[in-house]
Amino acid sequence: MTDKSTPLFVAAGAQDLPAVRELLLSAALPIADLVDGTPVSFWLAKSGGSMVGTVALERFGDVAMLRSLAVRPDFHGTGLGKALVRHAEARASAEGIHTLCLLTTTAAGLFDRLGYARISRAAAPEAARNSEEFRSLCPDSAVCMLKQLPRQ
Repeated sequence: MTDKSTPLFVAAGAQDLPAVRELLLSAALPIADLVDGTPVSFWLAKSGGSMVGTVALERFGDVAMLRSLAVRPDFHGTGLGKALVRHAEARASAEGIHTLCLLTTTAAGLFDRLGYARISRAAAPEAARNSEEFRSLCPDSAVCMLKQLPRQ
C-alpha cells in the first residue's frame, strides 16, 4: 500500500453506521438493509482519525458475503481496497468462515487479482443466495464471485 499514513483497521460500532452509510452511498453501493442492529460486521480503515474506507462481512454459518467495500476517493490508488479485502479475509478465516461470496458491478477486476473466481449466481452457496444482496439489492448484471479460505 502506498503510504498515505498507514490506516488503522478497527471494528465499526453502531455510532459509525451513519458515516459508513454515507461512504457507501457516495460509492453507489446498496444500504437499504443497513439499519441499526444489522447483522453485518463492518471494519473501518481510519487515517488521521477519519474513516477512509470500509468493508463488511455478512455471515451465514461458515459462508459469508464480502460486501460494502468502499474507499474514500482521495485514497483511491493507494492499495487500501486490497488491504481492506485482505483484512476481511483474515477476520473471516479466524472466525471459522471458509467461503466468501460477493456480488460486484464495478470491482470484478480487483477481485480477480485477489484470487476470487467468477461463478454463476446459481452456483453461489444457498445461504448467500438467500441474502438481501442476492434477492433484491444487487442487479442481476452483478458479477458473482467466490473464494475458498484456508482452514485454520
